[in-house]
Amino acid sequence: LRLAVVATRGRELCLSSHAMALVSPPMLPPAAIRSPVLGSRVVRPGAASPSAGASSPRQGGASFSGAVRVASPTVVRARSPGGPAGAVSPPASASPATSAFGVRAVSPPRSSGPVVRVLCRSPSGGVGGSSSSAVFASRPPSDLKGPRGASSRFASGGASPSARGPPLALGRRISTPCQQGAPGRPLLKEEEELRRAFTLIDADQDGIISRLEFVNAVRRNPVVASLVLPNGGVCQGDDELCFDIADEAFDIVSDGKRRICLQDFVLHFRRRAREAKREAAKAVSEARAMFDLIDVDRSGAISKLEFVKALVRNAKLERFLLPGSGGAQLLDNEKVFDTANLLFKSMAGGRRHIDFQAFQRYCRSIGSESGRSPLPSSGGDRASRCVFAMSAGLRVGQHVRLACMLEAAGFRIYWCDAPAPDGPGWSALPHLGIIAGELAEVKPDVLLCASVGGAYVMPLWQAGLWDGPTVLINAHPSVNSVPPDLPFVIAHGSNDQVFPTPRAFLEDLASIGGNCFLYFTGNSGRLPSGHLSRLGDGHEMESLLQYDCLPRLVDSALCPEGPETHMLRSWRHQLTDARSKAEQWLGFTPHSFQQRWAPLLPDGGRRLLADVPQSSEEFRCVEAAFKENPKEMPAYTFANTSQEQWDARRVLRVQRVENVFQADNNARPYFTALQQSLEQQGVAFEPGTHTCWAFHGAAPAALESILTNPVAGFQPLASGTRGASLWGPGTYYARDARYVCDGGFCHPAPDGTRQMLMCMLATGIPCLGDPSHIGVLPFRQRPHRYNSSVDSLSCPEVYIIQHAGAALPCYLITFA
Repeated sequence: LRLAVVATRGRELCLSSHAMALVSPPMLPPAAIRSPVLGSRVVRPGAASPSAGASSPRQGGASFSGAVRVASPTVVRARSPGGPAGAVSPPASASPATSAFGVRAVSPPRSSGPVVRVLCRSPSGGVGGSSSSAVFASRPPSDLKGPRGASSRFASGGASPSARGPPLALGRRISTPCQQGAPGRPLLKEEEELRRAFTLIDADQDGIISRLEFVNAVRRNPVVASLVLPNGGVCQGDDELCFDIADEAFDIVSDGKRRICLQDFVLHFRRRAREAKREAAKAVSEARAMFDLIDVDRSGAISKLEFVKALVRNAKLERFLLPGSGGAQLLDNEKVFDTANLLFKSMAGGRRHIDFQAFQRYCRSIGSESGRSPLPSSGGDRASRCVFAMSAGLRVGQHVRLACMLEAAGFRIYWCDAPAPDGPGWSALPHLGIIAGELAEVKPDVLLCASVGGAYVMPLWQAGLWDGPTVLINAHPSVNSVPPDLPFVIAHGSNDQVFPTPRAFLEDLASIGGNCFLYFTGNSGRLPSGHLSRLGDGHEMESLLQYDCLPRLVDSALCPEGPETHMLRSWRHQLTDARSKAEQWLGFTPHSFQQRWAPLLPDGGRRLLADVPQSSEEFRCVEAAFKENPKEMPAYTFANTSQEQWDARRVLRVQRVENVFQADNNARPYFTALQQSLEQQGVAFEPGTHTCWAFHGAAPAALESILTNPVAGFQPLASGTRGASLWGPGTYYARDARYVCDGGFCHPAPDGTRQMLMCMLATGIPCLGDPSHIGVLPFRQRPHRYNSSVDSLSCPEVYIIQHAGAALPCYLITFA
């Protein structure tokens, strides 16, 4: 069992939480100690701060919590091998250091042995024993005996055996190194190397790297070149090619700036390391998906028969593993069969089966040589994905419907029957050993917890028993930190009566993880009638039952590109195929739109509105996007309207808006800035995912102002929804044209015709709108904020844009 351990330096260890029960001889083999590095702790509103001494009353007695205060400690010297026992005295040079969870470590005197500090949690959630932490002094780790050897002992002044709590049945031993420096600073060594490289490049030692210094260092120093050039390239010489390569590398590292400071230098390589890690995780996930498609009996090894059958039945596998060989004819063509046989022998390395490691090595080798990407991608085959679901909270009450939906979605579900918390003094520790054994046996792809079952999330993270994708339904009060880069999806409603949690706290929690998606549902603002257009979820999370939402959240946690990116992509699945194809033809960037503009007039000018011929493909695509309904029933319906009435609507005219000033001076610069912002957050900009098409209606005078304004057509901060700010200030756009028409946003002309705009939106990464937003959206990753807001994070039908450059009017549609 891996514990939440904070190593200070040398061989000193500081064990956090309820560890007194773990230091008895059968429980604490030295190799079983590890220090998972978790993110910063978020303090919930109303909770005690780490300096307050006691844990938060909302934590429900969770045994793994960092809200611990350590009083001035007393260090008890142990008897060194061959030396006398030390006296009880405080260390003269002790300098307490606080970990990310508020646990303090103290350096022992040089003459003493290593000190292990144990912080105990009493049933009430406070520190067990006395007001100070118990101190356990031991011999060096190399001298400690294993579970069957001689036992270490508690030094005097520590907690009594009665305060230790129940013993644990350890599920397995997971050994990890503890002597590699402070795990709280995993990048310390890399940072020092980057500092040395920065100093080598900075020739005049002024603390800033100029372009000339950078180019000269890359050309003349192979160490610097291998560090800063893509793929560790080398560029030495005085020819133009080397100069151009170094010059381009400067633009990449500087991110467009004229100079590079040390902070930007380090941030660039951190970002590059994160991208490399994501690519590696994506490659592993894709290789695993392919392996599972071939390994039909789930034995963990591929036989030759399974290999041949998979190549015959799956064209994607055949194209990737045997490109151009005709896998469908494999059993009828000796040459193709011999090629497949040689490939199997090469991958198996002379053995009769191929294990996953060998398969992954082969995929990595051909991927690096040919640039091909294994298929299918993560989340594409739910039957090959195993969900480790905690029964507590999911198979009781209203959450049973969520469990049934998940099983019907096609995932392989393993139900863990660990008991539900039964009181304030409840602890997850006695059950972790059993859960560890089940995790080791099942090898799941994702962990799913809901309601009270969320009490197991933090103990599993902090004990190091689980570091994979996690989905948490209902924000359990004990979850106040997220491990860095761990794929994490949290679903919560603003009307949760069991775990009421402010939205701001959840946003902070999601932001510190770096790879999190907060699925939050909240109440809209009030309409002039006093009604709400949408209601936030209660504890039952009703919205997860609609639009395949819960299975999509599980897919998101498994996505190599991150849960947020996958969820944004899934929004397009709510559109019909006809509309998706039409929008794909129209494109999703200002550049693709401007390519269809009419030629210039003889005087060099342009018409503001250019008619699109009804016989053209462009007209048919605009009409399809306008007329198509979503796949499922929309959330908003209006009285006195019907599907028959909408089907009777006819598009009479489509005019392309060619306002060159808005496109070149407003929309395109914003699109470029948005792309750079996303890339700085480690998100690849995807047209169609971070941009979309939507519709907007207004009075004729307002439409004319939007079309003719030479700077910015839309004025977001002066807009709203009929005087009611349902989701915060901004310009409102509808996914569906029918919403704009039936909602009365299009004013009829004297001849009975109506007009609306079809616009291209740069939505970026949206958050849920809120009436309390005052034009400034929450932070996603400081200093970057969310780029827009929507009415729903499951299936948005309304987009709210706060920046004038994020919306480009493209087509004026006249219909009747």
